[in-house]
Amino acid sequence: MLRSPRRFLAALALCIVQIPAWAQADDYPNRPIRFIAPIPAGGSTDVLTRDIARRLQERWGQPAVVENKPGSTGSIGAALVARAPADGYTLLLVNSGHVINGHVYAKLPYDPIKDFVPVVHATSLAMGLFVHPSVPARNLSEFLTLARAKPGGLSFATSGNGGAGHLGGELIKSATGIDMVHVPYRGSAPAIADVVAGQVPVSIADVPLAAPHVRSGALRPIALASAGRSAVLPDLPTFAELGIANVDFSVWVGFLAPAGTPRAIVDKLNREIVAIVREPAMKTRLLELGFEVVASSPAEFEQRMKADHDRFGAVVRNAGIKLE
Repeated sequence: MLRSPRRFLAALALCIVQIPAWAQADDYPNRPIRFIAPIPAGGSTDVLTRDIARRLQERWGQPAVVENKPGSTGSIGAALVARAPADGYTLLLVNSGHVINGHVYAKLPYDPIKDFVPVVHATSLAMGLFVHPSVPARNLSEFLTLARAKPGGLSFATSGNGGAGHLGGELIKSATGIDMVHVPYRGSAPAIADVVAGQVPVSIADVPLAAPHVRSGALRPIALASAGRSAVLPDLPTFAELGIANVDFSVWVGFLAPAGTPRAIVDKLNREIVAIVREPAMKTRLLELGFEVVASSPAEFEQRMKADHDRFGAVVRNAGIKLE
């Protein structure tokens, strides 16, 4: 006789447990939101995150704060968000390095794919190949001829081992058959500074960082590694335009939430951030910073993350890149 009432009570208890998640989604947000930026303050992606946080605060009437947690190419901040409650109040700023880390580090305290849910691929940042003016190559054809004439004779500077620039260099080597020596730095700024100073002949860097040096004549642009041209350097052709396929290592920038965050909250965050980056004033500011507006859906971002996870994983394995 008690079996049926027990089943009823169990079902009722399950419904009661589920109610808070729906209620939470309905009145979200009702307290401050944290954006964890796993990078030092002051860079272009940090500025982007702060602009989005400011506009969210204005639109929602709730504080939105940015906390910088740099270190270990983003893994310190990512680990913090992976352990955070899945309630939409802690978000992670990410770039392409997020999916690269799972391949280059022997062990991470989280899974870059399974422990997060994509919110939005907000923008992309074009990368390119640049040389010091002393390098006797004015275009990609001349550059490849020079590199093939002296295998290993050219070195390229990047922001560090296992970063987008490093993997970009490996993609270029693989796609063209040339051999270059990687010179890793602790960040993009010191890397490009040494190329400008003539200490290293080749730079693989993001376009916004390189563009001022291109305009001053301190760097010579060779080719752009993205699907299309950049508004920052519109005259610079892509590798694809120049006949070299599969050399696209443009950096995507987006936001993730902890796995298990209610879909209704993820969708609400997506709608708001998409609306913000599409605002005319924000689009203009992002273009000035060197970003291309993407404003994807969560599903589109998930597809991009998984595709790049597999693509860059193959590059890492082929190049034998490993970090402790």
